[in-house]
Amino acid sequence: MKMKDSCEVCKQPYDLEVGFYYGSSYVSYGLTVALSVATFVAWWVLIGFSLNDNRIFYWLIFNAVLLLALQPWLMRFSRTLWLSFFVKYNKNWRTVPPKKTERMVEEHKHSW
Repeated sequence: MKMKDSCEVCKQPYDLEVGFYYGSSYVSYGLTVALSVATFVAWWVLIGFSLNDNRIFYWLIFNAVLLLALQPWLMRFSRTLWLSFFVKYNKNWRTVPPKKTERMVEEHKHSW
């Protein structure tokens, strides 16, 4: 699914420059590590780990399936977080249009 060009409500363009969302991969990585640590701790508290069985491998399979299932949501959420670092909320968004993108080349749009 392709990301929309701009917000339907406030008309904020999502593509600020070519390759802008490469940085969102770092945010996505941080989210997946945090989620993996959370599932590890939850598995450890609720089920436990032992040297005599394969419960660690069951957690690895569970975690991999969970991360794959959440990938579309994590990708979009990390893009939203990355965009929020650079585009600040404008309380007058109904009357003041968003800034035009400076370095966007139409031929390179969506090429990353």
